Amino acid sequence: MPRGQCLCGDVSWEVEGPLQLVHDCHCSRCQKSHGVASVTMAAVPVDKLRFLRGESGVRSYASSPELHRRFCSRCGSQVPGGDESQGMTFLPIGALEGDYEARSEAHIFVASKAPWHDISDGRPTFDAYPPGVASGTVLADLGRSAATPGRVGGSCLCGALRWEYEGKPRLMRRCHCLRCRRARAASHAANAMVPVDALHWTAGEQAVVAFKLPEAERFSQAFCPTCGSKAPWYIALRDAWVVPLGSLDDDPGAKPTEHIFVGSKAHWEEISDDVPQWEEYPA
Repeated sequence: MPRGQCLCGDVSWEVEGPLQLVHDCHCSRCQKSHGVASVTMAAVPVDKLRFLRGESGVRSYASSPELHRRFCSRCGSQVPGGDESQGMTFLPIGALEGDYEARSEAHIFVASKAPWHDISDGRPTFDAYPPGVASGTVLADLGRSAATPGRVGGSCLCGALRWEYEGKPRLMRRCHCLRCRRARAASHAANAMVPVDALHWTAGEQAVVAFKLPEAERFSQAFCPTCGSKAPWYIALRDAWVVPLGSLDDDPGAKPTEHIFVGSKAHWEEISDDVPQWEEYPA
């Protein structure tokens, strides 16, 4: 029976039975909520998911009339939620642990695909929902961009947090460690590192909630307290901002150049690109 938990451990849940409708969603709302290019999601009947602890500390944001995105109020990790009107709960499987079958069947909403991400695994792709899947809501792109010409803008899902940076990031990478999987509730985290004086907040900086693992030297997570979207956080050791790539509103003009901590990747994840991989940090 697979179990999952958020980054801080306050919220935990377990799932009974097989995961259904496993897919990767590339919509702009999933990108911002999780801070990555796409999120591997599954569906289970409502009565097959049980919270073991912490449900009272979960917040919810309605990103559409039918879809409620839930997250831990302490660390910002996404937790199971979604549209339960059809008797199903959607859960991001990146936070699950244990033995279970969970190979994604398709990519959906690729019309909103992040420009810095390529789909290379050969699975079916659909611009929106797959044929035969009914939905009353069309998930249009949010249509945002940096306020300052020449800069790359970013924002949270609800729009309360906005920022932009100038120039090129120091690096762009994907991390597959367990901490990142729990933090983003995804198969990995995707981040850019931006010099401290290159990033400029334009709205909401004082509202950002930051969570730092007590045992971690540099690992933190920052998020919007209203919608749970991932936001930039400052690393003093590097004197730089770490920017979740899924939060970007504009094309950064570059792509991640490495995978790190692939020795810890989820057993179901397939890395199909030709970008260099490292078992932990680069040599």
